[in-house]
Amino acid sequence: MKRIIAGVALSFLLVTAAKAGVVVGGTRVIYEEGKREASISVTNADTHTPYLVQSWAENFNENDKRPVPFIVTPPLFRLDPEKRNMLRISFTGMELPHDRESVFWLNVKTISPSQKGDVNKLQVNIKSKFKIFYRPSDLAGDPEKAWQQLQFHTTGNQLVVNNPTPYFVSLFSVSVGGKEVDEPGMVAPMSSLTWPISGSGTVKWRAINDFGGITDVAQQ
Repeated sequence: MKRIIAGVALSFLLVTAAKAGVVVGGTRVIYEEGKREASISVTNADTHTPYLVQSWAENFNENDKRPVPFIVTPPLFRLDPEKRNMLRISFTGMELPHDRESVFWLNVKTISPSQKGDVNKLQVNIKSKFKIFYRPSDLAGDPEKAWQQLQFHTTGNQLVVNNPTPYFVSLFSVSVGGKEVDEPGMVAPMSSLTWPISGSGTVKWRAINDFGGITDVAQQ
């Protein structure tokens, strides 16, 4: 069942991206400590139009001014119609926490060309953001099961979730008594997240796994 849900979700993402011309082959990047690099594909699904593709990494928090510990290559390239290239994400060796995951952004910007002599043609730039998760090699537990270990409780008119694991958990949906919460978001390792609620009842949730697929429903 999980494979079916994941496949449907991924197909939807790819079809949606294809309408824009350039398809990125995933929704997130898992960079495992000790690996030389991580990679993600970029495909031009357009049959006629070439694109320029620009890519770079940045800190997850825009106010974080520390150097970004990842380099993306190639940083800028031309992608011809129906062609594919790989973005390679390399770690620079910066000291990061060893007891939990860290998260960063991968930016992919596609630029469509202006036709010579056509001053009325609009040049379209599309920027997409994908999460890069840096995963230390000695973390305890199974990252595929981290979402099942979330702990929910209510405090007054608030729903609180605690993540006791060293992994980020990206939530696809959360509901209380059948009412969906707005913007489920992502729970950081060994941290909590709070939402306002207007009722009570069984808490149900689904998460997004390493492959961009949607998990089954869990409840408390």
